[in-house]
Amino acid sequence: MDKDNNKSIRKAGRNPKDDPAVFRYSISLNAQEHAQFLSLFEQSGMQVKAHFITACIFQKTIKTVKIDKAAVDYYIKLTNLYSQFRSVGVNYNQVVKILFRHFSEKKAAAYLFKLEKQTIEMAVLCKKIIRLTEEFETKYLKKET
Repeated sequence: MDKDNNKSIRKAGRNPKDDPAVFRYSISLNAQEHAQFLSLFEQSGMQVKAHFITACIFQKTIKTVKIDKAAVDYYIKLTNLYSQFRSVGVNYNQVVKILFRHFSEKKAAAYLFKLEKQTIEMAVLCKKIIRLTEEFETKYLKKET
């Protein structure tokens, strides 16, 4: 077999692009410009700097993603609090059943009165949480148009 003949039979590597990018340009940035460039690049969420630069040059829309760590933490804690409220509700039903099963009606009513007071306090607390959440959303999570 001939070496040239062997090369034509095997086809390895990438398929050539229809319109390859062969023109290259170079720019220089000072430290401040470089920091600003990196900040914008990170906010864009793009993976390749060259794609980000071409998008900027040709005024393509660039997606910027801003993650507010405080808002994420707030919603995580709010979700945990919600799951705890659900657990309290389940426990509440179980306690009421146990009270009437194991105690006299008079004694169960006394314990239920105490439980009712705690439930009222929890309802007030829940209303405060809802109000604070609404305030948080209006102040810090405004939709930018």
